[in-house]
Amino acid sequence: MKYTVLALVALGLAAPVHAESHSIPQETVDAIMSMLTDMECQMDAGDIEMEDDGGFDLDDVICKGGQQYDIRLDADLNEVSRRAE
Repeated sequence: MKYTVLALVALGLAAPVHAESHSIPQETVDAIMSMLTDMECQMDAGDIEMEDDGGFDLDDVICKGGQQYDIRLDADLNEVSRRAE
C-alpha cells in the first residue's frame, strides 16, 4: 500500500513537468488570438494545443455567424485545415 501511494505521489509531481514541456509561449497565444480576431472568430485560449510537429490545434473556435470549427495551424501559424463541428 505504501508503494502505491508513493507511486501516485511521484506521478502527480511528474505531471506538471510534462505539461510545461508542451507549454505554448504567451506571444504565440497572443498571435493566434489576434489572428482569430482578424478572422472574426473567437475561442478560449486554453483550448489551444501544441502538436508534436510544432503545429497547433484550435478546438471549439466560434466564428461570425455562430459556426463552430476545429482549426489546425502549422508551426508558422498558417491555417492547414478547418473542420466544422
